[in-house]
Amino acid sequence: MLLALLYALAAQAQQLAPDALVRQVTADVLEAVQNDTVLQAGDRKRAIALAEQKVLPHIDFAEATRLAMGTWWKTATPAQREQLTAEFRALLVRTYANAIGAYKGQTMRVLPMRMEAGADDVVVRNQFLRAGAPPLRVDYAMYRTAAGWKIYDIVAEGVSLVLTYRVEFDQAVRQSGIDGLIQRIAEKQ
Repeated sequence: MLLALLYALAAQAQQLAPDALVRQVTADVLEAVQNDTVLQAGDRKRAIALAEQKVLPHIDFAEATRLAMGTWWKTATPAQREQLTAEFRALLVRTYANAIGAYKGQTMRVLPMRMEAGADDVVVRNQFLRAGAPPLRVDYAMYRTAAGWKIYDIVAEGVSLVLTYRVEFDQAVRQSGIDGLIQRIAEKQ
């Protein structure tokens, strides 16, 4: 029991702070894009592999899906929730894979973050710097889990990914139910 506690404390001490995690993951992705002409050319398989390796382990898709579903989440069966999460994850992966080539030539800056001691929910503010264009602000809403900090929403230039999909999902559920929404998301492939 004591040994398990020591391992848990050691693992917790090794977890990166949320801003350091965003800085590391973003730097890894930008470096991969800068050094890989196949990624720069828009190879989706390579972009998906990069996302699976570097980005997706740090996103809580179940929480993001729950938030995007709003009150409809409560009415979904466990099987529907699982399907919704899988389809939403696939949708976000496709979106990310399609956009990854745009990172060529960009740098990023994580803005200073104030985090209260013991905080379990934070927003990490980030700017993508592009030559000849104003910085693109991207904020990551994150919360602490036993496995480390996880992203549950991304806000680009003030537009929440979760809230954007909530409007679409609400309309789809009203029109054709939760199964209809699952089918609609799957068809976006």
